[in-house]
Amino acid sequence: MSNNQAISPLMYKMMPWIAAIAFFMQSLDSSILNTALPAMAQDLNESPLNMQSAVISYALTVALFIPVSGFLADRFGTRNIFVFAVFLFSAGSLMCALSQSLVMLDTARVIQGIGGSMMVPVSRLALIKSFKRSEFLAALNASTIPGLIGPVIGPVVGGYLVEMASWHWIFLINIPIGVIGIIAGWKLLPNLKGEELHFDAVGIFFVAFSVISITLGLEFVNAEFNFYYSLGLFVMGIVLLNLYILHAKTSAHPIFPLSLFHIRTFAIGISGNLMSRLGISAAPFLVPLLLQVAFGYSAIDAGLILMPMALGSLLTKTLVESLLRRFGYRKILMINTVIVSFIIMAISLLSPNTPIIFVCLLLFCLGAANSLQFTSMNSITLADLPPNLTSSGNSFMAVNQQLAISFGIAIGAVLVRLFSYDISVANADVTHAFRMSFIVLGMVTFLSSFIFHRLHPEDGKNLTIKNARQTTTKGKA
Repeated sequence: MSNNQAISPLMYKMMPWIAAIAFFMQSLDSSILNTALPAMAQDLNESPLNMQSAVISYALTVALFIPVSGFLADRFGTRNIFVFAVFLFSAGSLMCALSQSLVMLDTARVIQGIGGSMMVPVSRLALIKSFKRSEFLAALNASTIPGLIGPVIGPVVGGYLVEMASWHWIFLINIPIGVIGIIAGWKLLPNLKGEELHFDAVGIFFVAFSVISITLGLEFVNAEFNFYYSLGLFVMGIVLLNLYILHAKTSAHPIFPLSLFHIRTFAIGISGNLMSRLGISAAPFLVPLLLQVAFGYSAIDAGLILMPMALGSLLTKTLVESLLRRFGYRKILMINTVIVSFIIMAISLLSPNTPIIFVCLLLFCLGAANSLQFTSMNSITLADLPPNLTSSGNSFMAVNQQLAISFGIAIGAVLVRLFSYDISVANADVTHAFRMSFIVLGMVTFLSSFIFHRLHPEDGKNLTIKNARQTTTKGKA
């Protein structure tokens, strides 16, 4: 790594906030979008159960372009790429607002996704390169806490804009925030570059088309294509993935070195991240549809009911470090994953007659458990990476997260269809379909807890002990 720019105290202070702007834009966009999907579907003459492509196209694009973001950041600098990414995300938002069909919307979401693929990972990469390991968890946590305001206000703002104006405004709201991000990033983000610059075009090709094949396989199942088309795409994806492994063994500079998986905490964190996020990622997509399509809530009411989930996530962020210091990563991840799984399955018990207070309490608990899960998984995944693998490890984790979101949403949509006798949203069986889907997703999440059993009790202490010592020292001072 080449820190070719002096980092001022002001930059150290503001970097987590700049990263928070990127996280805020992304989280606001996704939380607003989920609430607005039924209204968008009506305006675009689509079924609400077909609107998952608007979410998946963004997440998949982010996953495909994240590997390039690390190379571009090392080549052109973190500040330059961050500013360009925020601009591209804002431009894509404008294109989404101008869309008049689902195809146009999906295309605009791809443009948004290219910006999003660099916006958050590059800002997080700047944190990794700038802060010591003993300070990294605190910096990462500080960058996500302000960003969690997005999910808090997103559902309500989305519902309000849909009913009082139009769904187009859920994208237009990104533009002024993007302007702030561009100005702040240009003035206060250091332009850190990498010393060794290698672009693994062959590796990116194998990884990208493997991801596309597997995701389209899931989408074709949902679109009721011939089963053999979906199976063929899955097989193609696995073959391409194995070709990448062969390529990585012989390439001098693969985009994702296989040596990453020799680091035990990284390997466990990545696999646990992927599997646990399948159920966790599907819930934010399905819950707004359950409330509006199956239970008949308005967009504003659904947004208000979703607020406790974001509030629970926000409040838990302030407790994560102390919980990890007291109980350790292994115990937290094993127990919390089980808690998340039971909460997801408990959503299947909801009905139109369920008291609102119970629904809000359940979603609050889901948000709180998710927040603890995400921070714990992310930090333990990056905890033991050596400096020479920091960029590739950070990029791979971000790719893994976006793939889990894509797969989770696609699986959620497939499950709703499979459990429906009729895909018509007017059919009474749609409520049963949602319930069965949440049960299956909860079971998948439960199984992922066994992955974290492989962690050692002392794993992650290099993060928690140093932070505890730093806190003690400050207290004495």
